[in-house]
Amino acid sequence: MKLVGMLDSPYVRRVAISLELYGVDFVHEALSVFSTYAEFSAINPVVKAPTLVLDDGTVLMDSSLILDYFERLAPTDKKLLPPNPDALAKDLQVLGLALAACEKTVQIVYEHLLRPAEKLHEPWLDRVTGQLLAAYTLLEKHLPQPGGERPSQAALTAAVTWSFTQLKLPSVLKAETFPKLQRLASQLEQHPAFKKYALE
Repeated sequence: MKLVGMLDSPYVRRVAISLELYGVDFVHEALSVFSTYAEFSAINPVVKAPTLVLDDGTVLMDSSLILDYFERLAPTDKKLLPPNPDALAKDLQVLGLALAACEKTVQIVYEHLLRPAEKLHEPWLDRVTGQLLAAYTLLEKHLPQPGGERPSQAALTAAVTWSFTQLKLPSVLKAETFPKLQRLASQLEQHPAFKKYALE
């Protein structure tokens, strides 16, 4: 089994850490959707990270779909989402907010990285930045604290996303404004699975 994509992608990183926690054996192939486009496209012509190639050659993509597959396969003691519907709804609320924050961070990063400075669309950036701040404000409010040695998928994704945003947009999101997120990320970044698949 092969996971394709760079660990500077929070989507790739959340899959890598989750697979480690599920106890799934896989090889990580660090290909970039930019610098190694041709090599990536030979594996998945869509060139979407993360891409996961199963042992039978089936190609999965999109971090949430990949993780849904493994959550269904995981034994009870390895699952990262709660079975209780009420608890599940709360975790999915947090996951939705974390993934929204992740998406908005990526949009801002790509806007600055890929578009010439004179062609930046400030109204669009203002809108996306507002959405990013809204997502993190709600995430700070609803964030679960990690319990035990195994983080939930909600806590894991929130921490991965926060670390990514802090690396890419530290001036937009001040760490001191979101103490629960900062505490959660600082704690989980010391977890062996997070260290094994460290943010590049």
